[in-house]
Amino acid sequence: MLASRNVRPAAGHRMAAAPGQRALLAGHPGRRVMVAAKAQKKEIMMWEALREAIDEEMERDPTVCVMGEDVGHYGGSYKCTFGLYKKYGDMRVLDTPICENGFMGMGVGAAMTGLRPIVEGMNMGFLLLAFNQISNNCGMLHYTSGGQFKVPMVIRGPGGVGRQLGAEHSQRLESYFQSIPGVQLVACSTVRNSKALLKAAIRSDNPIIFFEHVLLYNVKGEVGDKDEVACLERAEVVREGTDVSIFTYSRMRYVVMQAVNDLVKKGYNPEVIDLISLKPFDMETISKSVRKTRKVIIVEECMKTGGIGASLSAVINESLFNDLDHEVIRLSSQDVPTAYAYELEAATIVQSSQVVDAVERVCGGRVAATV
Repeated sequence: MLASRNVRPAAGHRMAAAPGQRALLAGHPGRRVMVAAKAQKKEIMMWEALREAIDEEMERDPTVCVMGEDVGHYGGSYKCTFGLYKKYGDMRVLDTPICENGFMGMGVGAAMTGLRPIVEGMNMGFLLLAFNQISNNCGMLHYTSGGQFKVPMVIRGPGGVGRQLGAEHSQRLESYFQSIPGVQLVACSTVRNSKALLKAAIRSDNPIIFFEHVLLYNVKGEVGDKDEVACLERAEVVREGTDVSIFTYSRMRYVVMQAVNDLVKKGYNPEVIDLISLKPFDMETISKSVRKTRKVIIVEECMKTGGIGASLSAVINESLFNDLDHEVIRLSSQDVPTAYAYELEAATIVQSSQVVDAVERVCGGRVAATV
């Protein structure tokens, strides 16, 4: 729970209002309370928001449990379960052996028998060791049992290209998992949507693979109310525009918005959509944007071959071809193992300058905006 929500001024003290507000608030106690509450709200980091989501859902529903390597006494590799074992006990926050296929199978079995497990991968790359349990069991059991079983579980953990973590720790597994029937893929990108989406994923009766980028855990922002739960199948319009639709997700959202700052100065007006739901795609939001701008650029950290961008590009070409004035452009990571050396690592993933170049190529020249 947010500490800021429980902060109260000491007896005899008042929250200070801005000079222009003092006269306005003088005869309005209700407004005074609202301004005081707003002043108390503070920013937290994404890992704290994820921890809050897990804590609140475990408190709300006794069937919710956590399992994974070092999730208990250590608090998780990025502290998303820090201190929860003290509150809920070692059986609901279960430290497992280093055996991904074992505890993933245990999570599937727990979900089948009525629990709502949250299975953490210390690094998403390690979950390749549990691929059989995720694909043949987690995603298919509801169907192969004729609906007799459901698998309400969340598989979450850090992934993506970090800073000099090497090839094995820089995996983007969304491309691996997108072809598994029966599994939803969700990628959070902000403090607010990370908490609201994780709460929704825990409550869902479907198996959810929840992608958290390793470089976003320390991003700061505000969270919504305790009862805020997001739609898992809905994309977010980050910025409305008219020139080109830029579809992205996870950390690339920030790379795109960095490029947008330069593009606006050059006279461009791009629309930015955070996909969030990587499977299924929110085709309502996607179609509306494509029909408005008639140009599409997809920016992802995933590999170009068989990645999320490849799937989205195919769907857009199949269903919205007549609404396009330009071929779909994909900006993706190169199909090479991620290098350890910083310069080589940066060269394999999309940079904001490439987004600017792509928009200029698709939209043509513009007169620079007057500052």
